[in-house]
Amino acid sequence: MQGVVKVFDPSTGFGIVVSDADRREFLLDERSLEGSIFRSLRQGQRIIFDIDEDNESVARHLSVGSEGT
Repeated sequence: MQGVVKVFDPSTGFGIVVSDADRREFLLDERSLEGSIFRSLRQGQRIIFDIDEDNESVARHLSVGSEGT
């Protein structure tokens, strides 16, 4: 799924990403960056993410996102 970072607080590791497909918001938590190339995120940054299997409101497995991928 592709989306855009709406907000991210690097001190807590929490934030929100908005899905491109349906504008649904997903939570970013302290585990969202595990296994990704990211150490932090910035508002407006495009990312690709998966939805957590146990909690469908949480984004996981973040990677670099761009239009047309």
